[in-house]
Amino acid sequence: MKKLAMLTVKGAVGLVPKVVRNKLKSNHKLTEFYSRSLQRSGLFYGFPSEKKRMSLYSTYLKYQDAFLQKHQPITVPLADFEVIVIGQKKLAFTIDSLKRAGIKQQGIRVVSQEKTDIDVECHPSLVSAASSIPNDALVLLLNSGDLVTQQSLQMFLKCNNSAELSYCDTDKIDSKGRKVSPHFLPDWNPDLQFSSAYVFTAVLCKAEKLNKSALISSTIAGLITELWLKEPSLSINHVPYTLIHRADNKEWQVQGVIDVGKVLKNLSKAEPAFNEELGVNSVQWPINAEPFVSLIIPTKNGKALVKACIESILGKTLYQNFEILLIDNGSDERESLDYFQDIDKHPKIRVLRYPGEFNYSAINNFGVQHACTSSSVVGLINNDIEVISPYWLSNMVGHAIREDIGCVGAKLLYSDGRIQHAGVVLGYGGGAGHAHKYFPRYHPGYLKRLIATQNYSAVTAACLLVKKSLFVEVNGLNENELTVAFNDVDFCLKVKEAGFRNVYCAEAELYHHESVSRGLDHAPEKAARFNRELSYLKEQWGAYIKYDPAYSPNLTLLRENFSYKTEDEISI
Repeated sequence: MKKLAMLTVKGAVGLVPKVVRNKLKSNHKLTEFYSRSLQRSGLFYGFPSEKKRMSLYSTYLKYQDAFLQKHQPITVPLADFEVIVIGQKKLAFTIDSLKRAGIKQQGIRVVSQEKTDIDVECHPSLVSAASSIPNDALVLLLNSGDLVTQQSLQMFLKCNNSAELSYCDTDKIDSKGRKVSPHFLPDWNPDLQFSSAYVFTAVLCKAEKLNKSALISSTIAGLITELWLKEPSLSINHVPYTLIHRADNKEWQVQGVIDVGKVLKNLSKAEPAFNEELGVNSVQWPINAEPFVSLIIPTKNGKALVKACIESILGKTLYQNFEILLIDNGSDERESLDYFQDIDKHPKIRVLRYPGEFNYSAINNFGVQHACTSSSVVGLINNDIEVISPYWLSNMVGHAIREDIGCVGAKLLYSDGRIQHAGVVLGYGGGAGHAHKYFPRYHPGYLKRLIATQNYSAVTAACLLVKKSLFVEVNGLNENELTVAFNDVDFCLKVKEAGFRNVYCAEAELYHHESVSRGLDHAPEKAARFNRELSYLKEQWGAYIKYDPAYSPNLTLLRENFSYKTEDEISI
């Protein structure tokens, strides 16, 4: 009924004159209410219903089971295997499943402050549990209530790839015995771990790593974070199969997020704050000496857009150590030229002329070349951006100045409150697309990936910050092969290949107004140019398009909505 009702409303809205619709769109509360209503009806962003997701996952499991049968794991002596189980809730289920899988009882250690009725070795902490395990052993870390099978453990070990630490995808078994709710995870994603503790169970670890130093963490999520912070070169392997059935206990992940925050606060300079409502950490990285930031805004005419953009930056941004470079690419409207001449007098603004054909890459490269000599961070900003969060620049600069971070992108919203950009995924449409596109602003996204700051392979240059020195080091944007499209993706991947992680900063929220109504340009010459640039991207970055480490090989590339793959897409 909801879908039928919203289809009727949607059809009625389409009959309203365009002038009236545009006026209604200016009311953000009204458009967000309409968006939320569409979302609830299931019509909004194409995310399948729970029934459909279960059907898709059942199909996936058939292929995974066939794959596991075909690739029979080598026989590993599970009797000599070591397991650490944290907690007591439904502990008997976990112990029973371990014994059925062939794990000897003396190889199982339980971490609990209280004694258990089950005859297993009990320890008050992870440190204590790990201390008696030989350094050359391999340890499986589970939460109480998790279930395993012999086949899944064997496959987990086979796919371990001799890594110092491995984790696998998981699912749950519901009250009817069905496998549901798969967590299809990305490869190791440190900033996502800091924010959401996305890896919080089902981890294989070399015992020597646990015994190497005093551990301060109390959860598996905190432990992984701690080990990586102490040793960033730690080899971490992701096994993209649902091999372990996690406990039906939401508290495990909440406890993990809180513990990760404590570990982060102790072992880094970050200031994590647990958001109880969202269940994620908001992590602020310190800015001791505020670096000077040059914000580069290309435009041709567009007085109204530029005015709204600049006034929002000047009026709503708390971070004040910045300049704005407005790059005029051949404006010819009198009102725009008069406005540009007027704002050029502002102490924070410089207007620079860049005549000639539009070349987004060349214009931004020109802007960086003319940035103030004292600026250490540059920002690429579209002229249709409007600030929402006053802390946007503080949050983004905090990430941009981290030694191991490259490009930093923001959460961008269409005028009606829908998501326009929340990270770039390689492979969408055979090229690249935006994660969670068209989702409502306050939706958590898949596994909270819309509200959690994290690493993506690329972010959009509609609002992107990066160290100026790094921009120069990778030769900026490609102004020869990528004049309009995919130049930001190419730039981010160059930065990633140089050894830096790119970040989507969920706390930095801005509107990206015009792109929602711009639509596709089917002019033959522009279509030909787009196809050339797409071909270049595929040729240059085909490996990332085939497998984006920040995504999951089990999620669809047909839509930008993190749905599970359809049967036609599955190739395992």
